[in-house]
Amino acid sequence: MSHVARSYLYVPGDRDELLGKAAGRGADALVLDLEDAVALPAKQQARDTVAGYLRAAPAGATHWVRVNSDQFERDLTVLDASTAGVWVPKAEPELLHEVDRALLATEARLGLPERTLRVVPLVETARGVLSCAQLAAAPRVLRLGIGEADLAGELGLQPDADRTEFAAIRSQVVVASAAARIIPPVGPVETTLRDLDRLDRTSRALLRQGFRARTAVHPGQLATINAVFTPDAGEVATARRVLDAMARAERDGSGVAVDDDGRLLDRAVVRGAAEVLSRADGQR
Repeated sequence: MSHVARSYLYVPGDRDELLGKAAGRGADALVLDLEDAVALPAKQQARDTVAGYLRAAPAGATHWVRVNSDQFERDLTVLDASTAGVWVPKAEPELLHEVDRALLATEARLGLPERTLRVVPLVETARGVLSCAQLAAAPRVLRLGIGEADLAGELGLQPDADRTEFAAIRSQVVVASAAARIIPPVGPVETTLRDLDRLDRTSRALLRQGFRARTAVHPGQLATINAVFTPDAGEVATARRVLDAMARAERDGSGVAVDDDGRLLDRAVVRGAAEVLSRADGQR
């Protein structure tokens, strides 16, 4: 499979010194942030800084731009032909329709084929949660993301340390992604920056819940996130044994596959093993 990002590093768009160092920090992709990381008076400065950075950006890095939901047309002026696309906060169906229309004009300006630029909608509002299926099925959408700080504020949630209050919403995002047959979603940031044990624990919870990537706000979080969302050698070996057992069953015509411990293997187990190997192959 082609490489699928496990980690996305948010980089403040008005911090030229951070932009210049970001590509070498270990993120699979960078999200140049024009939204939450930039104060309102600095928005135009951030656009100018990001546009200048992208013109001279290092080859091989994957760049996204997080736009402002109420200023996205101005924000799209920073894009160049090498940009992967945009992250859309507070995503709702009507907003994605307007962003799609504006991106068509951007592609014409840049000489790109229509719908080259992709979109990652961030589920951050109550209407966004109720519209997960529409968001996942919208044009350009690569995968969904979730912004739990905004959701907590809008819904009046008081999350515990493990954010168990978000379990049902996370499940909606995962189910909508699977139903639309898009890449599994991106988990939210861990705001406790120096506790790597907590980062590992909460990232593994996201993995179990169906997420396959996570955003980071500090480069020190990237190694842990990448490790969690990359199958380890034991997982890969187990997955290969499952697929080998199924292949043997198909060759001998028995139709019954059994693993090394004598357990019957059904199609769901085989599908899970194939997904593990697909993720592992994508990181080579």
